[in-house]
Amino acid sequence: MSEMRIRPRQVLILIIVFLVILLIVHRNGKHTCQGPEFLQAIYARDNEKSLPKIYAITPTYTRPSQKAELTRLSHIFMLLSNLHWVIIEDANTTTPVVRNLLRQAGLSERSTHLNIKTPVGYKLKNKDPNWLKPRGVEQRNLALNWIRTNVNPEQRSVIFFMDDDNSYSVELFVEMMKIEPGRVGVWPVGLVGGLMVEKPILNEDNTHVIGFNAAWRPERPFPIDMAAFAISTDLLFKYPQAQFAYEVERGYQESEILRHITTREKLQPLANNCRDVLVWHTRTEKTNLVSEVKLNKEGKRSDEGMEV
Repeated sequence: MSEMRIRPRQVLILIIVFLVILLIVHRNGKHTCQGPEFLQAIYARDNEKSLPKIYAITPTYTRPSQKAELTRLSHIFMLLSNLHWVIIEDANTTTPVVRNLLRQAGLSERSTHLNIKTPVGYKLKNKDPNWLKPRGVEQRNLALNWIRTNVNPEQRSVIFFMDDDNSYSVELFVEMMKIEPGRVGVWPVGLVGGLMVEKPILNEDNTHVIGFNAAWRPERPFPIDMAAFAISTDLLFKYPQAQFAYEVERGYQESEILRHITTREKLQPLANNCRDVLVWHTRTEKTNLVSEVKLNKEGKRSDEGMEV
């Protein structure tokens, strides 16, 4: 039997072919990780460092659905490399569940993990005596303080309050990149305020916000949801008093921070002149754990040794 010899030239050709295939796979894999074509186009057109950084602020608290909801949000961060997650737990210490999620999602270097406990046993002194101290005030304010301390004021960036039970399109974050310095961008939010959609109403030229279609408490200075706006970070440094507060009526948290930094006339309409819905106020229903409670009474757990 004759031996088949591979000449050096053939070896060189095989190596070149292998390297070309490896390069093609790498490029295709990179595009896949960056998501849809419109997102690929942005990263191909602009240098990543030139894109504005988006600081997404997410208050969260321990509950059965917490990990599931944070996992859903983490997929957005995997697609957008200029997105930084400031996640603040309503707890006395940070928890392994959130720490592990950030690590497993590969977001440890693109996230800031904080914690602060909401005081208990307090009711607001307003017309609604049953309205308890709202969640998220301590956590969002802590995040704002972190940004004021750690972010370069000269850096072009945006702040967005990203609640963990909403649903977001990646296109929304592309819209945020268009927010001009010194302005607050606004857009519609689906399934909120008793309506299919709450949205800003624009003038005939689609250049200015002249009102809102809100049905619930339309007399508010800014009758919009927390997911309906993002703030150019320079405003946070220009108006250090801008933050959230407990001593405001129900539904006025958005107005409380916006009143310090902008007016309706200065709002920047986005999302196709406020015609596209890119975020939905999808609150998760309370998890049904009736059977789990029965197991617990027997000293058992369905998630023994597991993190759910």
